[in-house]
Amino acid sequence: MSIIVTAKTPDSIRYFPDADDIASKLNEDNIQDIVEIFHSPITGSYNWDYSSVDGRIRKLYRLGKELNWNQEFDLDWSQNYSQEQYPSDPSFNPFAGYAPFEAMSDAEKLRFAWHYQAWTLSQFLHGEQGALLVASQLVSCAPTFDAKLYASSQTFDEARHVETFNRYLQEKLQMMYSITPHLKLLLDKILADSRWDLKFIGMQIVIEGLALAAFNTMRMTCLDPLLKEIIYLVTRDEARHVTFGVNYLEYIVKHLSQEEIEERAQFAYEACVVMRERLIASEVFAEFGWDVEAGRRHMLDSSVMQYFNKFLFTRIIPNLGRIGLLTETVRPKFEALGILEYENLVSDGEIDWVSLSEPLYNDPQPQKAA
Repeated sequence: MSIIVTAKTPDSIRYFPDADDIASKLNEDNIQDIVEIFHSPITGSYNWDYSSVDGRIRKLYRLGKELNWNQEFDLDWSQNYSQEQYPSDPSFNPFAGYAPFEAMSDAEKLRFAWHYQAWTLSQFLHGEQGALLVASQLVSCAPTFDAKLYASSQTFDEARHVETFNRYLQEKLQMMYSITPHLKLLLDKILADSRWDLKFIGMQIVIEGLALAAFNTMRMTCLDPLLKEIIYLVTRDEARHVTFGVNYLEYIVKHLSQEEIEERAQFAYEACVVMRERLIASEVFAEFGWDVEAGRRHMLDSSVMQYFNKFLFTRIIPNLGRIGLLTETVRPKFEALGILEYENLVSDGEIDWVSLSEPLYNDPQPQKAA
C-alpha cells in the first residue's frame, strides 16, 4: 500500500469495477491512499469535573448508544435497482425544459440522471467525511464533559455514514464525483479555525442542518428502496446531531461578547451562501459538455431548485434565531437571500423526544406472521 500526498484536491470522476473484480485485485502493490494535508491550530482541553450539567445533552448521547446501526447487518445489500430506470422521480427534474437537456437522446438523459445522482451522493459522502473530521476535533476542544461524550458518539455516527455512502457509490453506482469546491472551501474553513464554537456553528448548524433537509428530500424523491433505507438511517442520526448543536450553542452564544456574536453571525451567513452554491452540479455539466455558467443560472432560476433551496434553509434559519445569531446586522443579508421568512418556524431546540427515541426501523415492509 502506498500513500500519495496531493497538494490539489482531485477533480476527476472515479469509476469502480464490480465488487468481485475489486476483490481479485486487492493486494499491497495496487492499493493507494490519496491524502490532502490540512493544518488546524485547535486548542484542546481536559475536563476534570466529569459532571453532567445538561441532562438533554446526556440523553442525546444515550440515544446515540442505543440506536446504533450497522450497514452490514441492518441493510439488505442484495437489492439491485436497475440503471435502466431513472434514479429519482422525474417530476422533480430541474432540467426539464432546459434546451441542452432536451436536446439529448433518451439514453443520454438517463445517463445524465445517474451521473447527477452520483454527484449528489458523492457530495453527501465528502460532507460526511468532513463531519467525521470536525466531530473528532470537537471531542478535544469542547469544554464540557457532556459535549465531549456526545462528540465522541457523533464521530462514530459520521464514520458509519462515510462507510455506507462509500459502499453504495462503489458497489451500486460504480462511480464517484470529486468534492465540489464550495463544500471543500467551507470544510477547510471549519477544520482550520481555532475557535471551537465556530466549528459547532459551521458543522452542527449549517452543514448538518442543510444535510438533514437534503436527506429528507432525497428520501422522498429517490426510487431505489436500498437508498431510501440508507437515507432513513442516516437521517435519524443527523437529527440528533443538529438537536445537540442547537441546545449546546444556545447556552454558549449567550456568554459571548456582542463583537464575538456579530463575528459568528457573519460566518453563519457566509457559510449559508457557500452552501447555496454547493447545490450546483457544475462538474456534471462539464462532463456532458454543457456551458457550466448557463447551467448554473438555469438551476438557480428553475422553480424546482428555488423551492428546494428554500426548503433546505427551513432548518437553518430557525436554529440560527434560536441560538442568537440572526442579529440586526445579518438579517437584511438573509432577507436578500429570500430565506428570512422561516425564522419563526419551530427550531431543533424544541426536542421531539418521542421521534428521536423510536426503535431502530430497518424493514419498511415487515413480513406478516404465518
